[in-house]
Amino acid sequence: MKEEKLFNEFPSVSTEQWEEVIVKDLKGADYQKKLVWRTDEGFNVRPYYRAEDLKDLDYLDTLPGQFPYTRGTKNDNNNWQIVQEVATDKLCEANAIALDAIKRGANTIAFNVRLVKDANDLAQLLKGIDCAKVGLQFNHATNYVEFFTLFVNYLNDNKIDKEAVCGSLNFDPITYFLRRTKFYRSQEADMNELLKLHELAADMKNFKLVNVNGIAMHNAGATIVQELAYSLAIANEYIAFATEHGIPVGKACKKIQLTLSVGSNYFMEIAKLRATRLLWATIVEQYKPTCDCGYKLQINTVGSTWNKTLYDPYVNMLRNTTEGMAAAIGGADAISLQPFDVAYKESDDFSRRISRNVQVILKEESYFNKVVDPAAGSYYVENLTDGIAENAWKLFQHVEENGGIISLIANGEIKREIEASCQKRDMNIATRRYVFLGTNQFPNVNEKMLDKVQRIANDDCIGLRTYRGALAFEELRLETERYAQKNRRPKVFLLKVGNLAMRQARAGFITNFFGCAGYEISETAGYKTVEEGVNAAVEQKADLVVLCSSDEEYATLGVELAQGLKTKMPDTPVLVAGNPVEAMEALTKSGVADYIHVKVNVLDTLRKYNQQLLK
Repeated sequence: MKEEKLFNEFPSVSTEQWEEVIVKDLKGADYQKKLVWRTDEGFNVRPYYRAEDLKDLDYLDTLPGQFPYTRGTKNDNNNWQIVQEVATDKLCEANAIALDAIKRGANTIAFNVRLVKDANDLAQLLKGIDCAKVGLQFNHATNYVEFFTLFVNYLNDNKIDKEAVCGSLNFDPITYFLRRTKFYRSQEADMNELLKLHELAADMKNFKLVNVNGIAMHNAGATIVQELAYSLAIANEYIAFATEHGIPVGKACKKIQLTLSVGSNYFMEIAKLRATRLLWATIVEQYKPTCDCGYKLQINTVGSTWNKTLYDPYVNMLRNTTEGMAAAIGGADAISLQPFDVAYKESDDFSRRISRNVQVILKEESYFNKVVDPAAGSYYVENLTDGIAENAWKLFQHVEENGGIISLIANGEIKREIEASCQKRDMNIATRRYVFLGTNQFPNVNEKMLDKVQRIANDDCIGLRTYRGALAFEELRLETERYAQKNRRPKVFLLKVGNLAMRQARAGFITNFFGCAGYEISETAGYKTVEEGVNAAVEQKADLVVLCSSDEEYATLGVELAQGLKTKMPDTPVLVAGNPVEAMEALTKSGVADYIHVKVNVLDTLRKYNQQLLK
């Protein structure tokens, strides 16, 4: 029986035909500006892709579990480890949190082992945990060789099969150097610890000794390309050092994992994880390993803190869901998501449970763990993967051609480049090109968070510093809350006149604008006459009066309102919602102090008014 394709009755449409229709619909608008997205990573993303755009991607002919592992290292499932991070360094409390997390779905625990100094401390931390069944990640050790010696002895004393033990040490002296501008002891001493760790882990084939912290770069404002390229350059430094000291390349590679961020840029984050495996395999291939084991990179992902917000914190739950989905679809081997309240307090049972349950639902109800590389064949995702890989590879090569990652950290280039990316992001946040829902756009104007803040993390590193993108807006609003505790919130009166649709639209814009600073917004349905509007403004006793109308009516009603307001309220600034260029000269002469519209820098403008009003 002859097979027929579906929809044969529909004729194929060429790219040229699509482009003709698009150009026609644009009606003269610039195609590049309107439809082509220039990513932070430095490459263009077209508005659509077709099968013809995949013809040069060689790895598409491979299956999951096959070199170069772009499609994942597994071929029969997409399972991952659900990681519960335990931030506290108090041993009994950490153990209780871990046991509860394991009971509720976590199968890997990330411990803070800063205070583990002897065998009794370690036994207290791991009490009741089956080390052969639960993955273990150890962070913040003051000496990883000493700690790992304790751990190996613990396994021996308790007759635990060391080959069954999975997990990792957060040993990463190069990223430590990047963040603090110095090594923990010295470059030689820190790197030599790697050799000692290899000796201790001789019979622990499933335990990683090196954890490259790409997440530190992401949370400092790095782009995806920078995070990936610099992380791979750090990993390459560890591989080169180990092999130069007699460790086989396969063994050296197998003891390294990458911990990368996963942010809210959904498709880009999926593509990043796929590109990471592709480039890792490309790098390892240059060392000519004798076995395939070194090609299969372990990717540990941690949800971004850069995008988490203090205000409207439950939006962080949505961000977590996006990040968990992206990590799972991208093929992460282990996933940790941030508690939704991470921006302002230590996590509690509820916030840990919610972040953990995102993954439980993705596995148990949505079956994300069943399908390997579900993004495969997507014209869009495949081209994003290629774009990230190409640009990250160029940056990686630049690092290697200029002395390697340690050299570029020492001369400050890595820090400068990441901070330059950070500044671009900050400007996009300040102008609301990047939206933090509830913080720099669509705030809950009556929300109060000052009394809920237990702590706002302050990174005291003198090198590459981590922060959150929303922090500057949050500081403004907290400043307003502190002022309001002793006085009252600054009050903005929306004086609406004229065209109904325009005045409502501009009133909404101003509510969002000044709501980001926590100001009280006062408005009515509007006024028919100038006199009514002026009298209402006087009665409101507002700190700012904003005229909301159409550009055409600003030239008449706006001028009259401004004159009336300046006569009766000479000390109250009068603002205009919009950018009425043709009427601006007359409005300014009539007493208008400022114009609030989409092109202004929101953050700088709000800072200016905070300085004026919070006295």
